[in-house]
Amino acid sequence: MSKILVIAEHLDGKLNSSTARAVSAAVAVKGAAIDVLVLADNVDAIAAEAAKIDGVSRVLTVARAENAHPLAAVLAPQIAKAAAGYSHVFVPSTTFGKDVAPRVAALLGVAQVSDVMSVETAHTFKRPIYAGNAIITVEADASHTVVATIRSASWPAAGAIASSAPVEALTIDAALPTHTRFVELKQGSSDRPDLQSASKVVSGGRGVGSKENFDIIFKFADRIGAAVGASRAAVDAGYVPSDLQVGQTGKIIAPELYMAIGISGAIQHLTGIKDAGTIVAINKDGEAPIFEIADFGLVGDLFKIIPELEQALS
Repeated sequence: MSKILVIAEHLDGKLNSSTARAVSAAVAVKGAAIDVLVLADNVDAIAAEAAKIDGVSRVLTVARAENAHPLAAVLAPQIAKAAAGYSHVFVPSTTFGKDVAPRVAALLGVAQVSDVMSVETAHTFKRPIYAGNAIITVEADASHTVVATIRSASWPAAGAIASSAPVEALTIDAALPTHTRFVELKQGSSDRPDLQSASKVVSGGRGVGSKENFDIIFKFADRIGAAVGASRAAVDAGYVPSDLQVGQTGKIIAPELYMAIGISGAIQHLTGIKDAGTIVAINKDGEAPIFEIADFGLVGDLFKIIPELEQALS
């Protein structure tokens, strides 16, 4: 029987929804026993939240002062030790997971399986390649621990249940590096929904024209209660910071509604929105590639169309 260790991602004492999505992928491995590992300085609240995820057998915790901040170099040796006896280690394919998982795989001496979007068998998975334009089936060595990152946009979050899985504390004897230390965390504060978990996203591209013009995107997003995203071209042009970038080299998202405004639809951008529910495109170029995947398209000047949409909403 497969035994899967899911690594919990969290911030400020709260579990990230990507953890529940990774649990969904673990559930897809039929008959697997699923444990969640929480590494933090104060584990109680996070562990209690993880214990209510449907499908979780146990929550294991490692409480150390060194785990106060999610430093991959510090967490990876502990995860590698905790992985003893497990057939799989699943990590969300987020910035956190993409930093941690390769280190864990290296410490275990195995190759990593990246961006798992489908589980075929316990050791056979599907993942996207060529900027999402093709899907490849990969088979991991069944004689070694499988370390995999889980493509969050491809999996629903496992639901919460009334009862709680047992929580057990672990003592990990792992040598931690001294050359890496936490200095500072800088993050923007916003009342808008989080880009990666929002149900509605409004993104602007180079067609918006300038940093000042991008206000029309922010205001429209606020009007409909959406998160704000951007194409790489808009980020490279300095219209918005890079943390708003959607696409292969930015965030891969799966909102129920995605509005692409002034975005032509480069392949790397389309990769980031493949799993979106309804896609609405607004562009003055009727031949823009974005219209090939859009469910609804409006050809015209965004500076005329958006005010008309706002008026219709009111």
